Amino acid sequence: MNTPIYILGAGAIGKALAVNLILAEKNVVLLRASQDDIPETTTLINCRYKGEELPPVKVKSISLSLVDALDGIILVATKAYGNEAMAQKLKGKTGSSPLVILQNGLGVEAAFIDADFPELYRCVLFATSESLSETEISYKPVAASTVGSVKSKKTDLQQLVQAISTTNFAFTDVDNIQKIAWQKTIINCVFNSICPLLNVDNGIFQRDNDVLQLAKEVIVECLQIAKASNINLSQEKIEERLLFISKSSDGQLISTLQDINNHRETEIDSLNLAIVSIAEKLGLQSHVTRTKMLGELIKIKSKF
Repeated sequence: MNTPIYILGAGAIGKALAVNLILAEKNVVLLRASQDDIPETTTLINCRYKGEELPPVKVKSISLSLVDALDGIILVATKAYGNEAMAQKLKGKTGSSPLVILQNGLGVEAAFIDADFPELYRCVLFATSESLSETEISYKPVAASTVGSVKSKKTDLQQLVQAISTTNFAFTDVDNIQKIAWQKTIINCVFNSICPLLNVDNGIFQRDNDVLQLAKEVIVECLQIAKASNINLSQEKIEERLLFISKSSDGQLISTLQDINNHRETEIDSLNLAIVSIAEKLGLQSHVTRTKMLGELIKIKSKF
């Protein structure tokens, strides 16, 4: 039998993963982290991949609170702001099972490190996903999502990646996940602040030069903090990547805009405001004025 794969989080990314893994004949359980005591149910999920309909899939789900032990691969696809609570909910249930954090931003693994999970991995997602209804989602991968080791003694990274990777939702293993995390965080500082504030889709940067210029200014600010943190990145490559993602996900709404539209908390604390926090510790807060302002505006907008 296939190694069980537990997906924590029944949002757009979690459901997209579940559908693709089940289509690849994997043994998948979707765990509801925010709703306790919901018994096992099966839901038919319809998924659009790059606009094309995939076969409908029956997805089994159950509340995490009703599961005593998770013996398999655990994929954490919940929101980063809940990581401290999530680490405590998982404590004592995972044994030596590998835990993969599928979240963007800086420092998202900290709560799980502090809770001393023995097999810990970090994934940087290169996919956008949107819930169209409770049973219908749309997603677009723009590249294979990268997975790297944070803390591990037993698990083979390549085998782990192979177990969770599918044709339409691919993963790849890397040696330096932190460098990739910084690069993606800087890009997300642009998408997850500018797009929601303008109330537009991800394609805006390829369509409007003024918006692209603001994005470049944010990138320059963030790169200064990355360099001061001993992370050396190429401005040209990040700008190229931003435009590639903008084109690849044209028409797709960034997750922060989806969260604001649905009156949910955003992950801006692990993006713009995480870089601002690092800048302040380095005495470089004057270098990130645009990044900070955009992040604070998102915090304010999310209250309404």
